[in-house]
This record gives sequence, C-alpha cells and structure tokens, in this order.
Amino acid sequence: MKAFCFDVFGTVVDWRTGVAREASEFFSRHQLAGIDPYDFADAWRNLYQPAMEACRSGKRPFTRLDILHRENLEIVLRKYDVNPDKLDDDALAQLNSAWHRLDPWPDVVTGLTQLKRNHIIAPASNGNIALMVNMAKRAGIPWDAILGAEVTQAYKPSPPAYTRMVEILGFEPQEVCMVAAHNNDLHAARQCGLATAFVARKSEHGVHQTTDLEPSEDWDFVVRDFNELADRVLSSN
Repeated sequence: MKAFCFDVFGTVVDWRTGVAREASEFFSRHQLAGIDPYDFADAWRNLYQPAMEACRSGKRPFTRLDILHRENLEIVLRKYDVNPDKLDDDALAQLNSAWHRLDPWPDVVTGLTQLKRNHIIAPASNGNIALMVNMAKRAGIPWDAILGAEVTQAYKPSPPAYTRMVEILGFEPQEVCMVAAHNNDLHAARQCGLATAFVARKSEHGVHQTTDLEPSEDWDFVVRDFNELADRVLSSN
C-alpha cells in the first residue's frame, strides 16, 4: 500500500455540527427565529447528491461544489420561507463557505500524521480545491496533495473519480486504499480495484443515525478511528 485517500465530509470532518454552528450564527445575526440549525444543515446536505447527480448524468457540465452548495443554499432558505434575494450577498457567501470551516473528528490529525510517515495521504473528496485547502489550513490536516472531484472532473461514486485519482498518483489501483465512513463509497472504490478501509462515524447524522453504523462488506480494514488505522498499517510494514 502506497497511498491512502480519504472521503472528507463525514469521514474526516463533522459537517453537520459545523454547518449547524454557522447557520445558528447566521440566523441570529439576521433575526431569523424558529429555524433549527441542525434541521437546516440536514436539509442543505440532502440536496448534495441530487446536485452532483445532474453533473454525473450529463444534464449539466461539471460544476464545482462551492457553486452547487450556493445554489442549494438558496433553495433551502426558500424552503424555510427566507428570501435569499433580500439578504446581503456577502452574508450568503460567508454562510456558504461554512463548508470550508468544518472541524475534524478528534482522531483525524493524529492518525493522519502517523500514517503520513510512510504513505501518501490525500483527500478523495467531492469538495473543490479551494474548499479542501481552506479546511486543511484551518484544521491542521496534513495532506500531501489535494485530490478529488475538481481534479478528476468526476463526482463519486462515478468510476473516474477513483481511476483518475489513481492515475494522477502514478500507482496501480491495489496500491491505493480508499478510506471512508460510507459503505457505498467503498463499494465503488473496490469495483475500481482499490483497497478499502471502513471507519464508522456513528454520529455523522446525529444521535438517531441509522446508516453506515457497521461495515456492509469484508473491507480490507475495519477500524474504530484513524489512529487504529495508522497503528495497523504501520505495524504491518
């Protein structure tokens, strides 16, 4: 194994808490009462896959995630009877960039730092380059490279999202391990010949989460967190 590539939203960072935190500040600043920030974060995230599917299916050209997030933000605001046209554009841009300021799970930086000693580590995210760079700089995430949809021009789980990433790294598929908290992401990576590692994030969707609580297949690694992944990988070298 020469490289480990990581899903980011949910696997590396706690998107729900971070988006809810910034939404709460936005609502307070604009005196928008009665909107639960966690419900708002969930509603915004629920538009994530449909927006990317339009690109995957060819209904629209590849469009970077910051733009899709902004379009979805305006849709969600209207669902909560908030007219985005009556809000300051800079304030909307600041809320949209909440995805750039998400906090990593507690084990992430220490685990990645260990893994980085002998392996290449990079995001394999649907997030665009600016988003990934800003997130990493703020949180101290020690990536060796920034990979993902804007580099491969493909959104997971489309096969090119994995195969082009492997090609860019200059490795064979079996030399790259996809790490994710989502079984469908790992299934798609495995279909492309990559190794796989499952890390459960049982509170990604809150305390009532029902999905991805356990591995659905016999992934190459099944671990509690990034520290355990690093320990197992380094001990096998």
